[in-house]
Amino acid sequence: MKRVPPPRARSAKPMKQQKKKSRSKFKPFFFLVLLPMALIGGGLLWLKEEMNRPHAHEAAKKLITIESGSTTNQIIARLNREGILAYQLPVKLWLRTFGRRQVLKAGDYTFKSPITPLEVLNRLGRGEVATNDFVIPEGFNYFDIARVLASLQGMKEKPMRPETVMGMLKNRSLIADLDPQATTLEGYLFPDTYEYTINSTREQLIETMVKRFRKVYTPEMQQRADELGLTTRQVITLASLIEKEARIDSERELISSVFHRRLAKRIQLACDPTLIYAALLEGKYRGKIYQSDLDRDSPYNTYKKLGLPPGPIASPGQRSIQAALYPAQTDYLYFVVDATKNDGSHKFSSSSREHEQAVKLLRQQERNQQTER
Repeated sequence: MKRVPPPRARSAKPMKQQKKKSRSKFKPFFFLVLLPMALIGGGLLWLKEEMNRPHAHEAAKKLITIESGSTTNQIIARLNREGILAYQLPVKLWLRTFGRRQVLKAGDYTFKSPITPLEVLNRLGRGEVATNDFVIPEGFNYFDIARVLASLQGMKEKPMRPETVMGMLKNRSLIADLDPQATTLEGYLFPDTYEYTINSTREQLIETMVKRFRKVYTPEMQQRADELGLTTRQVITLASLIEKEARIDSERELISSVFHRRLAKRIQLACDPTLIYAALLEGKYRGKIYQSDLDRDSPYNTYKKLGLPPGPIASPGQRSIQAALYPAQTDYLYFVVDATKNDGSHKFSSSSREHEQAVKLLRQQERNQQTER
C-alpha cells in the first residue's frame, strides 16, 4: 500500500507577518478616524462647558445698545469690551458650529451678572430687549393714569407734565367705533401691568392700553350688552361705578343688581364716587365729600340726576365689566358699608327702613372712632 504522508505543519514565520500587517492597518485607522473623533469630542465638550460657564461682570446695570446693522463679530467684540463676555473665541466657534442661522437682534439690552455666554446669545437671538413696567390698578381714572404715565423713567422721550399727558388721553379716534360720544379715553384704558422700552413713547403706551381693552371686551360681551339694551359706553360707565364701589370681589354682582334695579325704577343711583369725579373735573376735590359736593350741579352728580352719569368715571377691570352685564338677581335697592365688619364689605337692603338702620349704625361707628382718637 502506498503511504499517505502526514500534513506539514505551518511555519510560524507567516503568522508573525500577519500580525505585523494588521498592526500596520490599525495605525492609519487610529490617526485618520479615532484620533480626530476624540479631538472633536473633547473640543465639543470644552466648548459646551465654556458656553455654559457663568461669568460675573460689572455691567449688570448698564444699558447696552446693539445698533441695527451690526455684524455678529462686532456684537461679540462689543460685549467682550463691556465685560459681559469673558472671551470671544468660544462664542464665535459656537455660532459657527451650532448657530449659523441664529440672528442677533438689535436693541437695548441689560445682562444680569453672572450670566453664561449661551444665555447672552439666547437673549440677543430672541430680542429680549431691556424693559421696565408700570401698573394701572383697577379703578384708576384718567387723572391718575396721566400722573403714572408722566412719571415713567427710562425713556428717551422727555419728561412730561400730567396735563400734557391728559391731552393725549383725549385722542378719541382710538375708540371712535366703540364709543362715538366719548370726549376722552376714560374707561377704555384697561387696568393692567404694561412693559415699555427706552424707545417707547407715551402715545404708544396709551394705544397699547386701548388695544388691551379691545381684547378684553369681547364680541360676546357686546352681544350681551345688546340684549340688555345698553351701548358700550353705558356698560363701561356702569362697570366703572361698580369698580369704584366694590371692595370685595364677590359683591360686584350685588352692587350691579342694585344699580340695575334703581335704573329700572328711575331712582337716583346715589353713587358717592360720581360726586368725587364731578369735583375732580372742576379741580375742587378736597379729599372727602362735603355738602357742596352733594349740591354741585353736575351731570355726574347721581344724587341729583337720574340715570347713569354721562360717561365712565374710571377704568373698570374685567370682573366689573362682567358684573355690569350679569347682575345678581336680588330685590336689593340699597347698600352701605357694613359697620359690623372691617373688610370694606357692604350691607345690602331691600327697603329704605333697613338701609336707614344700616346707615345709622355706620355713622355711630364713625363717631366712636373719632372719639377714640
